[in-house]
Amino acid sequence: MSEIHALGETELQERLRMLQEKYDGFMQRRLKLDMSRGKPSPEQLQLSMGMLDAVTSADGLLASDGTDTRNYGGLDGIPEAKALFAQILEVSPQEIVIGGSSSLTMMHDAIARAMLFGVDADSTPWGKRSAVKFLCPSPGYDRHFAICELFGIEMIAIDMFDDGPDMDTVERLAGEDDSIKGIWCVPKYSNPDGLTYSDDVVDRLARMKTKAGDFRIMWDNAYAVHHLTERADKLKNIFAACRDAGNPDRVLMFSSTSKISFAGSGIAVMAASERNLNVTRKQLSVQTIGPDKVNQLRHVRFFEHISKLESHMAKHASILKPKFDLVLNMFERELDGKGVATWRKPNGGYFISLNTLDGCAVEVVKLAAEAGVTLTKAGATFPYGTDPRDRNIRIAPSYPTLAELETAIEVICVCVEIASIKKIMG
Repeated sequence: MSEIHALGETELQERLRMLQEKYDGFMQRRLKLDMSRGKPSPEQLQLSMGMLDAVTSADGLLASDGTDTRNYGGLDGIPEAKALFAQILEVSPQEIVIGGSSSLTMMHDAIARAMLFGVDADSTPWGKRSAVKFLCPSPGYDRHFAICELFGIEMIAIDMFDDGPDMDTVERLAGEDDSIKGIWCVPKYSNPDGLTYSDDVVDRLARMKTKAGDFRIMWDNAYAVHHLTERADKLKNIFAACRDAGNPDRVLMFSSTSKISFAGSGIAVMAASERNLNVTRKQLSVQTIGPDKVNQLRHVRFFEHISKLESHMAKHASILKPKFDLVLNMFERELDGKGVATWRKPNGGYFISLNTLDGCAVEVVKLAAEAGVTLTKAGATFPYGTDPRDRNIRIAPSYPTLAELETAIEVICVCVEIASIKKIMG
């Protein structure tokens, strides 16, 4: 079909009538499909069931340093877990703290500590300032933005380009305003665009001049090993770049096994310079007597080494890739050439970013919901839940079955066309 913008009013009305008939058919089916979050499917969770047998009552439960994982202690994690994550994140084991099951919790706590105590003994607590601001590449991760809202941190949206955030704007703002204390980054297979930061972007983040001496990069490396194709994206090592630039304390990196093992029972990690970690350990010693070390031991005995983990992730990809391919192929078949939407083709991660015509995303999500397909709220991928162009929709293909996904995407495509034609006709 030719581009919808080229159709006359009569042709648009006829096209709208046909689409409405299809939409009414979906309404009659009383669908109930939820694509609002990037949850692993039951088939993916099944891949890690052997982990439940990796530690038994007959096993020795001592870590390699002699720590009894059943008992108190081990504040920052067992050595085996640090060694495994060091390989994943390309840092040293000495630069790692292992936490509980959620990297989001560790990010929340890092911000809370900065607000209450400052990032180190020489800096002023952020909460004592009249204003604290964060740079937020957008579209981005809604839960990062929720942390800022919780602590009253002002968010500044930064456009995302094909190679990462708009660094000209990032450098200008960070260099002129000392109330800007940090930036959120999902640098590999970003949420939701699925893009990976270029080497140049990583280098510029590491070396840029910041007005705030306590500026921090919140480096949420959630999808470090979540490849969908053999052409895995390569992400430059931000730790090495920051050290080379003379800013070794600038970055706090986070990751977890939430989408590797069990989403609700994984292990989380923060990687940082030794100076940053000394501050963190001091505060953790008051907050906790130690994390769940038995779960850490279970993970390292199941995965054993990085090559086995990579093989495990290939099994995830074999489940996920057909779903991503289905979505992308349907978008191409139903929407390509019509001038109503654009999308990216990620090499990894958990999401596909769909951009409608300006002013249509809220309507598309509303129409889809009324037809029984729940999507992430339009605007959620921007600070304060407001997409200034009202166009971005985060598509999460992971949880539904292929049959459910095909139906859901068919509904979405029909809704995109209906909303677009209504927008064009005014």
